Amino acid sequence: MKTQFRVRYKETDRMGIVYHSNYIVWFDVGRTELLRNLGFDYRHLEEIGLMLPVVEVNVKYKSPSYYDDLIEIEATILEVSRVKVKFGYKVYRGETLLAEGYTVHGFTDKNLKPIALNKFNKNLYEVLVRNVELK
Repeated sequence: MKTQFRVRYKETDRMGIVYHSNYIVWFDVGRTELLRNLGFDYRHLEEIGLMLPVVEVNVKYKSPSYYDDLIEIEATILEVSRVKVKFGYKVYRGETLLAEGYTVHGFTDKNLKPIALNKFNKNLYEVLVRNVELK
């Protein structure tokens, strides 16, 4: 799933370069749109009692991005198990890869108690598994 937007001024530092932590925020944008495209927006997941807390983040920075650049986030599902999901991300400006990375999320209830997604919501589990990016 690909999502586009322009870099906002507030996302840059004094050198005019996008501040490093914004890439993690952009990962969230890509992941949110990917899940929405699969039919599961975050609001619905929270309403049914499913939380996806981040348990790991990795980012590799390749090239800087600047104010007003048109950015594209590519989000994919890399791995799914009963208890967690790993999303992959690539951030581009045109053909230039700016950053890539991943986030790992646990499946929990509203009290952050781990749950087995295949038992809690079999439909979502199966959709995630069907959409794992083949390597």
